[in-house]
Formats: sequence, C-alpha cells, structure tokens
Amino acid sequence: MPKPNSSFVTEFAFEGFSSFGWRHRLVFFVVFLTLYLLTLSGNVIIVTIIRLDRHLHTPMYFFLSMLSISETCYTVAIIPRMLSDLLDPHQTIDIQGCATQLFFYLTFGINNCFLLTAMGYDRYVAICNPLRYSVIMGKRACAQLSSGSLGIGLGMAIVQVTSVFGLPFCDGFVISHFFCDVRPLLKLACADTTLNEMVNLAVSVCVLVLPMGLVFVSYILIISTILKIASAEGRKKAFATCASHLTVVIVHYGCASVVYLKPKSQSSLGQDRLISVTYTVITPLLNPVVYSLRNKEVKDALRRAVGRKSLSP
Repeated sequence: MPKPNSSFVTEFAFEGFSSFGWRHRLVFFVVFLTLYLLTLSGNVIIVTIIRLDRHLHTPMYFFLSMLSISETCYTVAIIPRMLSDLLDPHQTIDIQGCATQLFFYLTFGINNCFLLTAMGYDRYVAICNPLRYSVIMGKRACAQLSSGSLGIGLGMAIVQVTSVFGLPFCDGFVISHFFCDVRPLLKLACADTTLNEMVNLAVSVCVLVLPMGLVFVSYILIISTILKIASAEGRKKAFATCASHLTVVIVHYGCASVVYLKPKSQSSLGQDRLISVTYTVITPLLNPVVYSLRNKEVKDALRRAVGRKSLSP
C-alpha cells in the first residue's frame, strides 16, 4: 500500500553523472558521443557489407547483422538521452517516457542475449555437424531463431514494465541511474516490492543463466570436437571461427550478470551504474570492432567493396 500523506510522482529525474562538475561531464559527453558514433557507424558498415557481399550470405553473418541492428536500437534507447543529461542534468522524464525507455532497453537487451545464443548454436552445428549444416541452418531455421529471440525480448519486456509500473511512486523521484532500469525504479516505489523483485530475478535467470548455460554446453561440445581434429591448421581455423563470438559473449553476459544476478544485499547502485556504462556504451562498440578487426572474411568483403567503389567511374 502507498505511504500515507504521499503524492504520486508523474515524472522522474536521473541522478546520472550530476555529482560530477561540468568539466568532467563535458569530458564524459565527448568520450561517450565518440564511442556512440563509432558504434553506429561500425554497425551500419557491418550490416551493409553483409547485405552487399554474397560471400557473407551465410547463417553466421545473418545473425551478426541481426545483432548489429539490435545493438543499434539498444543504444538508441539509452545513449542519446544520457548525452542530453550530461549537458543538462536537471531535465526530467515523464512516467510514460520512462516506461517506454525501459521497454525498448529490455526488449533489445534480451534480444541480444538470445541472438548470441543462436550464434553459439550456429557455431556448434558448423563444427560438430558440418555435413548437415546447410540443412539444419537453413533460411527458415535462421528466421525462426531470430524472430524467436525478438519475441522473447518483447514478452519479457512487457512482463517487467507491467510489473514495475504497476507500482505507485511517491515522494522520491530521482532515479539513481542514468536511464530507467528495474532495480533503481523499484527502490523508488512506495509499496511492497517483494513480488516485483522475485519477477525481476526470475526474468534475469531466464534471460542470462539459461542462454549462458546453452552457450557453455555448446562450447564444451565445440572444443571437444576441435581437439579431435588431426591437423594443427584445422584446429586453428576452427578456433578462429569461434573466438570473436566467445569474446563478445564473455563481456556481454559477464557485465549483465554482475548487475542483475547478484543478491540485493550486495547491490551498490554506484557500482551498478559504472558497470552499466560498460554494457550500454562500450560493449555495443565491441561487436563491430571484434567482428571486423578479428574476422578475415569481413575484412576481405570490406576490401572488395572499397575496391569496387574506387574502380567505379
């Protein structure tokens, strides 16, 4: 029940980086804006190259393009508002805007988790069952895995947003974060949030522990298969096809797990905010960097595209 003599809140303010002086905020603004622009341009290049180059019309690159699109939507939901708040930390966001931001953040964040799982399954089939790869990972299967990831993201986001914004918010209106997230919002509610915290934990387990477990099992099978390859060159090539994906998986799941799976008693909003900067600003940049700089096929496709452009009148 709401606390007596409390008025309901209709808008929020972000604590964000308001504790820093304007010089520090300006430095953060320049750094985050640069990273954001690099992320957007990197993802656009990846999606464009994969679409234009027929050599990359494979399941692995289909999932990579879907991940790039999802990461772009994910960052658009968070970073522009964060950049605006760095310049003017006294802005407010109405409750509908906050709910909308949380919805898109969760939808595409969860979609990313399951797309990474689908990419892990793709690598498992390619290495452990190569003779049936084209049959198992056909266009229909890829479309089903991709749409299923987005469907899970939408469903989980609706559950979380409904759970959080079904609560009354009284008196406190400053969110101890730089965007609308579940835990900081629950701390502002003036009602018992035990059930909501259980819902949040259940969703976190479903979208982090389950996909991580599937990826972990996939890589146990992948590594055991690679170790059976007779030639050292064959083993090296097989490991190379998985290295980029595994790097992104470790960073993505690692940061998210620290924030969303640790006990409430050990939760520090300050630490959570710092880690959140990693997976909302830095991790999305990691995908295009890792998949372009460490991936020979993408680099070759980029050279072919640049070569065609330079030769055209």
